[in-house]
Amino acid sequence: MDINTLRSLTTLVSLVVFVGIVWWALSKQRAKDFEQAAHLPFEQD
Repeated sequence: MDINTLRSLTTLVSLVVFVGIVWWALSKQRAKDFEQAAHLPFEQD
């Protein structure tokens, strides 16, 4: 395995991880949790 193959695999793995994170963040199941987290700074103790 030469260095260019390793670089290509690293790029591919990074792309898959990035798409996975974006998919997780934009999923409808997480929307409620993110909405609650968005309001945390405005809540009073």
